[in-house]
Amino acid sequence: MTARSALGTWTFEPLPVDGTTPLGDATLVQLHAWVTAPRSVFWQMQGATTEDVRAEHATIAADPCHHAWLGHLDGRPLVLAETYDPRERVLAGHWDAEAGDVGMHLLVAPPEPGAPPVPGLTSTAVAAVVRLALAQPGARRVVVEPDEQNTAVRAKNRAAGFVEHGLLALPGKTAVLSTCTREAFERSELGGLVR
Repeated sequence: MTARSALGTWTFEPLPVDGTTPLGDATLVQLHAWVTAPRSVFWQMQGATTEDVRAEHATIAADPCHHAWLGHLDGRPLVLAETYDPRERVLAGHWDAEAGDVGMHLLVAPPEPGAPPVPGLTSTAVAAVVRLALAQPGARRVVVEPDEQNTAVRAKNRAAGFVEHGLLALPGKTAVLSTCTREAFERSELGGLVR
């Protein structure tokens, strides 16, 4: 998927993870740094090794109901995203998802040491990943389940049109189940950031 924003062009490609694809050591090291950074604590991979990260994404790559994506802004990798079928993964057995629901996870890369923050980057990244989720075949609604303590992500989700439906006990966290229709996203504060 490709989308344009005031910050540049976003492109998303499936994350290649096995030994026969060009994940490469540099990308693996980069992903490892992203998911183990202190600000990424809600990804529950603190203390993971690079092999743990490779194994996690190899499992996702082999799963027809779960997909990992690497998002680039003007060619620079900045986002790790996941889409999944909530009837089969993550929420299965915890919440009754409907046909057309697409689960979404998003991680924006931590800033490089000494680099100034890019105003609007996180908001634009959220908008781009919601568009990616809505571009999945049959998508009608996007579902997220952030940790209840992750107030920054919850605020971004609400700005993207997500409605919070209450708390849900999931392995390792108490989540806030939230959904967003295509129409709610288009009307939202973030809906016009990426086309």
